[in-house]
Amino acid sequence: MRIEVWSDIVCPWCFIGKRRLEAALARFPHRDQVEVVWRSFQLDPGIPEGETHATLPALAEKYGRSVEEMRGTMRHVEETAAAEGLSYDLAAGVSGNTLLAHELIHLAAEHGLQGAMKERLLSAHFEERRSVFDVDGLVPLAVEVGLDEAEVRAALADHRHRHAVTQDARTAQALGATGVPFFVVDRTYGAAGAQPADLLLQLLERAWADAHPLQTVPAAKSCADDSCAV
Repeated sequence: MRIEVWSDIVCPWCFIGKRRLEAALARFPHRDQVEVVWRSFQLDPGIPEGETHATLPALAEKYGRSVEEMRGTMRHVEETAAAEGLSYDLAAGVSGNTLLAHELIHLAAEHGLQGAMKERLLSAHFEERRSVFDVDGLVPLAVEVGLDEAEVRAALADHRHRHAVTQDARTAQALGATGVPFFVVDRTYGAAGAQPADLLLQLLERAWADAHPLQTVPAAKSCADDSCAV
């Protein structure tokens, strides 16, 4: 069974969603037969490459709210993240174009390190406030998970994986994704948003039961409603 997850490196709910998916998989009896594929989705592809800005004032302006109001919203997200074992300081965060980071994740996939690279980028951005927006910031993180520095620099210079990033975005649009995280199981069932682990587990159980109707398995719990079908 394949779970595809569309998400962005600078999306705080995407890291939360990743932890919740991991929690669901830990309780799923067929987890050894599940492949998780991380798909690219940029929340703000219009940010010029190489430029960064402080996240707090930018979001306040985008949503027409005061900085203090936005800070309060961020605190709520931080509390939610803490419940999943994550340590955020969103008000001190920096945002930028994540295209290169997504290209790097596709490169890591070729070496069987996609999951490790995704985790490292999210942790670096949200918990360590390290740059994930330029080559010099990305290369050390890639080397940490086992990629070759020369290959990483070459791949990010010639953009050999840029088409794959673009294709992921097009597929997400075709599947009806309007935000992230967006979970799709076997291109049949989907769930939008950082859903609770219990709901993601129900999604896995339903997909497994539908794919293996002749096996003797516990009755699969259904999703809350049919809106989980893609």
